[in-house]
Amino acid sequence: MSDWQTKWPERLSYGLSDAADNLVFQVMTTYLLFFYTDVYGLTPGEAAILFVVARIADVIESPLIGVLIDHIHSRWGKSRPWFLWPALPYVVFAILTFVTPGFSHTGKLVWAYVTYLGLGFFYTAVNLPITAILPTMSRNERELTFLGVIRQFFGSSVQIIVAVCTLPLVAFFGKGNQQRGFLLTITLFGVISLILIWNTFFNVRERYSNPKIAHQPFKKVLPMILKNTPWFVISVVILLFWLVTAIKNQTAIYYFKYTLGNENLVPLANSFTLASLIGVVLIMHLSNIRGNKRTMLMGIVTAFVGQVIMLAGVYLPQLQVLFAGIVINSIGHGMIVGLVSIMISDTIRYGSAMGIQAEGILASSDNFGVNVGLGVGGLITAGLFELSGYTADHAQNAATLTMINVNYIWIPLVIYVVMFLVLLGYDEKKIRNVIH
Repeated sequence: MSDWQTKWPERLSYGLSDAADNLVFQVMTTYLLFFYTDVYGLTPGEAAILFVVARIADVIESPLIGVLIDHIHSRWGKSRPWFLWPALPYVVFAILTFVTPGFSHTGKLVWAYVTYLGLGFFYTAVNLPITAILPTMSRNERELTFLGVIRQFFGSSVQIIVAVCTLPLVAFFGKGNQQRGFLLTITLFGVISLILIWNTFFNVRERYSNPKIAHQPFKKVLPMILKNTPWFVISVVILLFWLVTAIKNQTAIYYFKYTLGNENLVPLANSFTLASLIGVVLIMHLSNIRGNKRTMLMGIVTAFVGQVIMLAGVYLPQLQVLFAGIVINSIGHGMIVGLVSIMISDTIRYGSAMGIQAEGILASSDNFGVNVGLGVGGLITAGLFELSGYTADHAQNAATLTMINVNYIWIPLVIYVVMFLVLLGYDEKKIRNVIH
């Protein structure tokens, strides 16, 4: 092994960085809307507006932190310090977000805004560097792909663990009190997350960052960004992916609780998303043969087919068919998300070859897509529930049950088609000609 390649302790530490963030992020993606409406006491409309405000903030936060990464002066590099400084406040705000204070309804609404907006900011601060640091760790394309796969393997594994274990842990810690249960569960996840983020700081290194290029004025960086068409394309795909993920994940608990009348099926259904790891592992083989773009297109098609099978399971209705659809859909999701950081890394290297290195701001599209996708997904779900007359902890009317199916099945089908069409515009040959 040549001296510039990463060793296994560093590879594992890099992969665990995504696991650390997902310990909190997956709870936000899957259960925060449910927590706000059925535990905390907000209406779906109030939650929807909160998500809109948070996403407006993300429009500013993601590129701002990206620019700060590109211009930071540190003996640890540009991205590494962000695994050290914001980690503790990130975990603190995660815990505070799931505190239910004994305030008036207005006071609780203000608390939700302060804590959720703070959590979103610090999530960006600790997550964006994971993508930004990747192209600086090696110049070997296969090594970068391998690191991206390791990252997503750990990230997906933790997503599944959180999706499956959160409600049982809430029940265990809360003993009938979901407010207490959610708070103690997120505290447990938060402490583990903090340890893993700091572990990344101590064990991961930046090797190929050029500070002389990185500190050019933003007015010189902007023209390069505008010419980086592959970056625009993959950024839109990332946003659409997290949009569909947020809508599906947030709606699942409502589907099982109100449509099927069995909330206890949620951990079982989420356990089938373990199949996403199959998609992640397949990347190393398929991308080597077919390239990243075609592999991701295959992932989108696989996810779409799985979604169609889920549709059949919902309307027959047959749980076995629904679960089979979740398995196939998850394999496709694993193939898509496992390639995200790899393809963003390619566009960063493509930009560097054009004369300007800007890992931070280019990597911000990944985090921007995550935050905006999550927020808009929450807005769509909560907004449709509000319009249909949703009432927490009561039997839902026919309009709300229809909206649950629209969110869980139909909207994702449309988004997969749009994702496929957008990704067709990704010019992988152009990137390869420039960076090789």
